[in-house]
Amino acid sequence: MEEGQLKNEIKTIGQLLWQKNLVSGRNGNISCRVDSQKFLLSCHGSSLGFLKHKDLLLMDMDGNALEEGEVSTEKNLHLAIYKNIPAIKAVIHTHTPYINSYFSVNEKLLPFTFETKLYLGEVRAVAQDTPSVTQIEPVIESLKKNNILVIKNHGVVAVGENLWDCFFLIQALEEAVMTEALKKIFEEKTLDNQQVQNIGSLPEHKSNKKFKIFSREQIDYIVKLANEDKQLEELGKSTVLTTNLAVKMDETGQVYSFQFENGKIVKIGNAEQVEFLISGPKQVWQQIFNRELDPFVATTQKKLKLKGDFAKISQWYVPFSRLFELWQNVPVED
Repeated sequence: MEEGQLKNEIKTIGQLLWQKNLVSGRNGNISCRVDSQKFLLSCHGSSLGFLKHKDLLLMDMDGNALEEGEVSTEKNLHLAIYKNIPAIKAVIHTHTPYINSYFSVNEKLLPFTFETKLYLGEVRAVAQDTPSVTQIEPVIESLKKNNILVIKNHGVVAVGENLWDCFFLIQALEEAVMTEALKKIFEEKTLDNQQVQNIGSLPEHKSNKKFKIFSREQIDYIVKLANEDKQLEELGKSTVLTTNLAVKMDETGQVYSFQFENGKIVKIGNAEQVEFLISGPKQVWQQIFNRELDPFVATTQKKLKLKGDFAKISQWYVPFSRLFELWQNVPVED
């Protein structure tokens, strides 16, 4: 997309953020890549709801403005994200009211509605000691695991392949926080309301050994835990979990395919020609096997690529969630 078109898109997103009460006054900033060496960034003092072309400054990857204008105080935040996470093409940072309120007294949020949980996963807060973001490292580490995070007593940062991805994440989180607040009100009003969040207890025989990621030994141990788990067996039968699914590591091309029959894994192979193929880089698989990243969230946020019908695989959300719960008993090497 040309620079002029990108500026128009930033202006459109800024207007939507304003209309949805996700920004106010002169707070927040937006950026997007023009190419590998340059990005556009909303300037200091601009109002995102009323941006003009002159409010969007062209920056280089050394943090220099390539045209005249007052550079945003959050320049270093945007610059660090682009330098440390090359796949990111867009960043939105807002001071969103309900999100800020919720995270002023909470450290994390796991949405309870299914669709929101799929796109957001568990959202965490990162502390900062200054009005602008100066402690960059914890922000970057968090964004490597989830495309959205909250900076405590400050605002929210969302990243993605494009500005629309960022906008929808912020909108979804604001809605999730509002829904969580309403849920608590109704829980207080309804004395007999019982919310059961835990999908089940984990098996006691957790491995003390760390496995090499994507080794056959690791895969065999996961299959052993899965096939011995009575709860997964019951969930597999009740949802008729019968399919074939494969996982692939991009760097090595390693593939493991699994044949499920009513929740049991009856065969392990190396075929890519399966109903569902999930592929991604080692870093993302590492986070998933370490239980730092939910596989469903990794797919919806495009950290993993899914080949197959997402609507169909989502019918087995509950048994696959149980399977992912079991993965924390199979630690991998750093």
